[in-house]
Amino acid sequence: MPHVASPFSSVKLPTALVKQAREAAQPQRRSVAGQIEYWATLGRIADETGLTVQEAREAIARYDARQRGGALDESLDAIEARFVDAEASGRLVQAVRSTVSTNRKMADAALPRAA
Repeated sequence: MPHVASPFSSVKLPTALVKQAREAAQPQRRSVAGQIEYWATLGRIADETGLTVQEAREAIARYDARQRGGALDESLDAIEARFVDAEASGRLVQAVRSTVSTNRKMADAALPRAA
């Protein structure tokens, strides 16, 4: 039987991190793996764009809301699948960069001009 490549890999993580992820995941209705993936995405976005974690969270939430288009009954698995797809394709980073650019332009426009 031929080996089929899986889109997932096994990784050994410290027990304390897995416990923290489990605790953080429950109120968000994420799996432990989904919570760790979310944290990794936040960190990567913050690292690559210079955003704060809060700004990265807001950008991810806005991206997800735009992609969902109001479909509130969508399953968590479907949301996670779209998120992974957006991350893998670069659309998520592009949306974050666009949000950062727009926010910076708005902030610059709000600054008083020196006479």
